[in-house]
Amino acid sequence: MSLGRDKFFDLMREEGLLIRRKRKYVRTTNSEHGFRVYSNKIKDISIIRPNQVWVCDITYIATSEGFMYLALITDLYSRKIVGYDISDSLESEGCRRALKRALSVVKNPQGVIHHSDRGIQYCCREYVRLLNKHRMQISMAAKGDCYENAVAERVNGILKQEYDLGLRFINKQIAIKATKEAINLYNTIRLHRSLNYKTPSEMYAA
Repeated sequence: MSLGRDKFFDLMREEGLLIRRKRKYVRTTNSEHGFRVYSNKIKDISIIRPNQVWVCDITYIATSEGFMYLALITDLYSRKIVGYDISDSLESEGCRRALKRALSVVKNPQGVIHHSDRGIQYCCREYVRLLNKHRMQISMAAKGDCYENAVAERVNGILKQEYDLGLRFINKQIAIKATKEAINLYNTIRLHRSLNYKTPSEMYAA
């Protein structure tokens, strides 16, 4: 009997054989603020090319020296992580550094839809100013609705479950190195069933 990775995990899940990790919940989204929020512009649209929509999210990484926070920007068409930043702060600077990294890979970001939750990091003046400077469209999920940013959440889960970023690292330096390696492997090695078994980097370049 031959099974691919995704089918194997589906079978394990159906039989109740997957181990559920119990972890301390860390809140990374604060949507109680006075900044402007935006409507969801990607609901029901067809995703047909790279750099049409970027989805963004923040997750945490545990270390013995305290939590670190990983800001991710993923191209929705290819599932490639085009920008990221890991730091020990939930301030907006990390998200801005991730965005600047993503912007460095495209010649003309005008018109790209930037989709995120309504967290203060994405709604603050400095972040919105950077989006407007590059003439990107701003889209946000409804408050508390993770399904409106499901791909970003899925990427977080893959990095933690398949590339061990859900583990507790000895120190922050090792966590930073592990994050860089995990993202590189995810982009260049991991095949996606939804991408006809291509890697995100292959799909992005196609």
